[in-house]
Amino acid sequence: MPNTFRAAVVRIPSGPDSIEIIDVPVVEPGPGEVRVEVAGAAVNPVDLALAGGVFHGLGLVHQPDHTGLGWDFAGIVTTAGPDVDLPVGSRVAGLVAGFDRDFGTYAEQLIVPARDTAPVPEGLDLAAAATVPLNGLAAAQLVDLLGDGGGRSLLVTGAAGAVGGYVVSLAQDRGWRVTGLARPEDEGFVRGLGADFTTAAAPGWDAVADGAVLQEQGVALVRDGGLFVGVQPGAAPAEERGVTVRVVVTEPDGARLAQLLEATARGHLPARVHAVVPLDQVATAHRAVAKGGVRGRYVLQPSRRAR
Repeated sequence: MPNTFRAAVVRIPSGPDSIEIIDVPVVEPGPGEVRVEVAGAAVNPVDLALAGGVFHGLGLVHQPDHTGLGWDFAGIVTTAGPDVDLPVGSRVAGLVAGFDRDFGTYAEQLIVPARDTAPVPEGLDLAAAATVPLNGLAAAQLVDLLGDGGGRSLLVTGAAGAVGGYVVSLAQDRGWRVTGLARPEDEGFVRGLGADFTTAAAPGWDAVADGAVLQEQGVALVRDGGLFVGVQPGAAPAEERGVTVRVVVTEPDGARLAQLLEATARGHLPARVHAVVPLDQVATAHRAVAKGGVRGRYVLQPSRRAR
């Protein structure tokens, strides 16, 4: 095995042009950990914000040299540390959370706690599986904050986006009467998930799940005494008119992720891959996502061997 692997990082974050691919020393997994050869790492808006210095500016990053990019991954277990019963060769997906790390999932390999991974079902390819962990867990944990709907009305902003699309499906499972707010060209996708659809929403909803990060504008759409759940940690809009404001902070959860991957494999949740590109094209992928309008995820393929 080589004694280094490649990973994408930023030193002085200033957007896509500041992304570098560096060599990182290989270390062995410790107790409860596995090494995963990464077959796919999804490009998410949070990665663009990190590369642009947003979280450095908020004081959430303290790396002395460089900061790693990427939150979710899928790949193949190549080494298991002590006290791990996950077999080498297992296809897994998972989430590496937090902003303050020296490298993330944009890497040829990762060492992660085995408990934070979930098996990728047969029939779901690794590129598609890589799009599920961050957005699927964010949506599931957001719906936990919403609770049971009991037939109440829920507006999901950004309903055709990665988080929003999952919320639309999962909230219906919890009894919410869901309407998706999105652009006209996304009507077929949103209605295909079983929700109502609108391109412009008036106030008065029992709850708003703010996948589009409307923030204060989203709170204004909630009825007096209703519920708003946001997706931007550390930036909760102010409460007003008795509206309860909560913000999801996505955490790894291997057991929950296993359920989401199974639901994706059987078609209950959407898996949308826009394009699979080599790790070397990370800056190009970031620029494309920044332009907006991409439906489905760019998936970086750091390793040519893992499929």
